[in-house]
Order: sequence, then structure tokens, then C-alpha cells
Amino acid sequence: MLFNIGDKVVYPMHGAGVIEAIEEKEILGERKKYYIMKIPIGDMKVMIPLDNVEQIGIREVIDEEGVEQVFAILKGNHSKMSSNWNRRYRANLEKLKSGDIFQVAEVVRNLTFREKEKGLSTGERKMLDSARQILISELVLAQDASKEDVDKVIDHFFAEIS
Repeated sequence: MLFNIGDKVVYPMHGAGVIEAIEEKEILGERKKYYIMKIPIGDMKVMIPLDNVEQIGIREVIDEEGVEQVFAILKGNHSKMSSNWNRRYRANLEKLKSGDIFQVAEVVRNLTFREKEKGLSTGERKMLDSARQILISELVLAQDASKEDVDKVIDHFFAEIS
């Protein structure tokens, strides 16, 4: 799938951004074309080789229907997670790596519930923070909203959990 300058796309494990340019660069003696993607959150730029787009799993940002689905997942009941820390961590990591926003939303929801019930280890706290950043970056672009507004909406979903 080819993208154009200005397209809003998602880079699994990094978040959503906008393709600012398509450039040819020579790296380690090899000339390749790259998408130059700007991720607004954290003000990061990423170079994505055009010939790896499929493997990496780059996809378009979700539409309004997708946003509603994400909100439904965040509002939903948390799914059963392994009590084994290692297994739980690996399962959540797989979901994040998938690049699927709905799986990322599940990780955010499940770890937020766990945090409020039992607390999280340092590793899982980092994972929650990173999953939340990935989720927010896509929702910001999908809704043309500010990071602060999206943050508030997500916090609101979890406000009732004691």
C-alpha cells in the first residue's frame, strides 16, 4: 500500500503520525526511498523504508467509527489476564506489536484496571504508559483533537474505577 504526503498513518509500537515527505536516502551504501513520518506526540520523526511498509504493518489512522469502537473497548469490562506476570506481559506486548488500535485499547483498559486493583510492576507501568501514548497519538489524529482533550476523555472512562 502506498501512502502520500499528508496521509495520517500508524506505525506499530510507535504511534500515529503524518507523512511529511518521501525521500531517497543512501544508508550503508544502499539507496532506498523512505517515508518521513512526524509523530506529533513527543515531536519525533521516523524514517520508514517504502519496501518494508507491509512487513512493519503501517496502516491508515482509524475513522470515526473506529474511534467509537475504541471508546466502547475502553468503557467495557476488562478481560481475564494471566496472573503470571511474565505471561501477561508477553500477551500484552503481542497486542501492542500487532499495531491494531483495538488491541492497544484493550491493553490500556486491562492494565488500568489492574493498576487500580493491585498496582503494576515497573515493567507493566511502562507498558501502560507506552500503550496509552500510542492510543492517544492515533485518537488525536483521528479526531483532530488535542492531546489534552483525548487524555481527559480516556481518564473519564476510568474515573469510576475505584
